[in-house]
Amino acid sequence: MTKGRLMSFRSLRIALVSCVVAALSFGIAACGSSNKSSTSTSASKFPVVEGKKGGSVTSLASGDVDFMDPGQTYYQFALQIVSSTQRSLYYYDPSKNDEQVPDIADGKPEFSADNKKLTIHLKKGIKYAPPVNREVKAADIKYAFERAFSANVPNAYVSLYFTSIKGAPTKATKTVQDIPGIQTPDDYTLVFELTQPNALLVYAAMVMPVTVPVPKEYAAKFDAQSPTTYNENVAQSGPYMIPADAKGHLTGWKPGKSIKAVRNPNWDGSTDFRPAYLDSWAVQEGNNDTAVSGRRILQGRDLIQGDGQPPAAIIKQALSRYKSQLRLVSGGGVRYIALNTRHKPFDNVNVRKAVVAGFDRTALRLQRGGATVGPIAWAYLPPDFPGYKESGGKTPPANLDFLKSETGDPALAASYMKKAGYPSGKYTGSEKLLTIATDADPGKAVSENAQQQFQKLGFKLNFRVVPQDTLYTKFCGVPKTDYAICPNVGFFKDFNDAQVMLDSTFSGNAIIPSGNTNWPLLNDPKINALIEKARPLKPGPERDQAWADVNVAVASLAPAIPYLWDLTPVVWSKNVNMAIDSSASGAFMAFVSLK
Repeated sequence: MTKGRLMSFRSLRIALVSCVVAALSFGIAACGSSNKSSTSTSASKFPVVEGKKGGSVTSLASGDVDFMDPGQTYYQFALQIVSSTQRSLYYYDPSKNDEQVPDIADGKPEFSADNKKLTIHLKKGIKYAPPVNREVKAADIKYAFERAFSANVPNAYVSLYFTSIKGAPTKATKTVQDIPGIQTPDDYTLVFELTQPNALLVYAAMVMPVTVPVPKEYAAKFDAQSPTTYNENVAQSGPYMIPADAKGHLTGWKPGKSIKAVRNPNWDGSTDFRPAYLDSWAVQEGNNDTAVSGRRILQGRDLIQGDGQPPAAIIKQALSRYKSQLRLVSGGGVRYIALNTRHKPFDNVNVRKAVVAGFDRTALRLQRGGATVGPIAWAYLPPDFPGYKESGGKTPPANLDFLKSETGDPALAASYMKKAGYPSGKYTGSEKLLTIATDADPGKAVSENAQQQFQKLGFKLNFRVVPQDTLYTKFCGVPKTDYAICPNVGFFKDFNDAQVMLDSTFSGNAIIPSGNTNWPLLNDPKINALIEKARPLKPGPERDQAWADVNVAVASLAPAIPYLWDLTPVVWSKNVNMAIDSSASGAFMAFVSLK
């Protein structure tokens, strides 16, 4: 998600851009690809099935969530937890082909004529789980936004999507401060006043977990800490809750080991689109051998896939013997190997081009399952995405010769290495480059293959293996760790607009001390200027072309080795009626049931 969220991954998704202008319908069905497979593994042919009420399932995961705090989390696996233990203003309904639907909101927003204000009315009767026990109010969502702009609650995306709110801080504040552009005329009304006419884009982003309510009188004492300790004490508003003690401390979460969720006794199903069939569900962590866990899931009962993905052999087995227990989720994402452009020798663009030119990207993809799991990437906007065709589609521009060969071009790699000052055509430095890899397949297999390819090019690596969540929270998301290579990163769309794929990942202004998603630490004046130009444009052809220009410009600097436009394989046991949270490319626990 990849953390998008992350690949780890990070992710939230809706359809936007051209169809937004025509109608306020953000469902994937309206703007999705017309080329999707018609097989049972297809994302477009996977109805939600109603099973029996009751029972429990267990998710077999490799690592943990990044944060339980909805103001901080941006990890795809964490969204599988948050989407069923919390409620946001809007979210996606898998029973309606992932249409964006009101959750806490009581309908779509009211938009001003100048597109610079939106008013959202809230449902009544939504209550927090114990020990908070009171009704959700508009002021709770206002506070959720305000805390996410503070340094104590590091957030990776509010500065990208919500800075047009009047009075929103331009940089993280030391304390939680009032944002005058968010108004609460009564307990059930939110008004967002904007400095730019981009209310539609702000509405699209209202599916993000920052819109999960946070009760100020309960959370303020935690948010006064640096960093906040609310993460271990979250107030919960969804159909399920992680058990907590009388003071609110989560007792059902054992970081690095397990997560347990039970029904929220204060949940009112009449206010929610989620059916919440199960009585409880659990996450069992530490399943680093994804081949073993994949077989357990396919051959067992009451089991589903967590953060890890089945390796190629398990995908092949599922396609031949368990096809009804496999889905390939079209995630709108890209996987790549990030090269730290601040770290020598990757501060030399010709070294980076040599690396990209010399890499066999088909070998990297093969570790994840081969062509079944998606096409080879050359840039960062995935197929059927705004700006993809404008970037050149599946073929890179002719001047990006180092991206032309998907299997690697040793001669071209040597020529770029010579331009970088290495006459032998290979890197000859003696330092060992810190490389942070995940400890679970298929990501582990990808990183091991990448290690061999770096060595063939002359690089020596200090190769470290860590859990996937640790990869982001302790290393690749923390610039001061001075990593050189992150071979297991990638990004899923927050929603279907090119900005979400290119802004936080390649803008120099988006680099933050923790929770950082500009993993190459790219801070190029030309790229930054192109991003500033593209940000304020309205949805439509001009915006798509502007972000396509960013996409090509980033690719031309070779800050990473893109190798896969991702389809995420998800597996489950035969007696489970699986439901997919497309924003998290994994299980939607509040829709899963037993047969």
